Amino acid sequence: MLLEWATIQQLNAYEYGNFLAMLGPVPAVIGVAWGTIIYSVRSFSDKTNLPEWARPVLDGLMALNIDLSVDAVAIRLGMWDWGKGLDYQYFGVPYNNFWAWFWVVFSFSASLRLLSKLPGLWGRWFSPAGAILCGTAGVLITNELITSIPNELIHYATIIAVLGSALILVLVLRPEVSTQPHDAFVFLVPLGFHAYFLIAGLVSNAILDPPFLLVVSMAMCIIALWLHRNALNNWYRSNAVAPEDTGSSRKEYNTFKKT
Repeated sequence: MLLEWATIQQLNAYEYGNFLAMLGPVPAVIGVAWGTIIYSVRSFSDKTNLPEWARPVLDGLMALNIDLSVDAVAIRLGMWDWGKGLDYQYFGVPYNNFWAWFWVVFSFSASLRLLSKLPGLWGRWFSPAGAILCGTAGVLITNELITSIPNELIHYATIIAVLGSALILVLVLRPEVSTQPHDAFVFLVPLGFHAYFLIAGLVSNAILDPPFLLVVSMAMCIIALWLHRNALNNWYRSNAVAPEDTGSSRKEYNTFKKT
């Protein structure tokens, strides 16, 4: 909530529609959404063999996978408005938004990981509040950096260079994921975002304006499914085996009684 309020005050680049619960100009659900996204992507990167310094980079890219299918549909549903029209840049969403999303998640993730290493109660109790302050400061600084570049070519080249370098870094490091069946519940968070906006977009026809937006949303959903395939496969196997195990236990119990 602090992040959204500070960003609106700094840039005045967008405004939210009417939600049931609002804290000033920011819907309460937006704070919940940011929290669940950051928690889920950190849970994913913590299951990889990436060095800890590289995990916030993966976290930022995972968040972009969500936003590439969410933001353009959300503005068509009236959840928020960039004030640029639906044909502006990425289906009505400024390219700066993806720069901001990456740095939001990167800043919060890196701050929390760093501050949690403080000894004793400092690491346990101070790290969440400290991450909020440091993460918000990081976002405001990177916002100021990108908006202060007057040359349009250099401006967008900077966005492409930073996000492209982040992607190349993760691909070079080739992270491997080790998951357990219960991890699927956390990893269902990004899949839930994709499913909600895909279904809402289809029901309202918002995702068909233009139709290529549906293609992008489907592609992001497929990428998310592929990234979480191990966790979902483990979860499926555990649920498929459970009834058989239960049946076997009953047979053994009945045999024991007859004996």
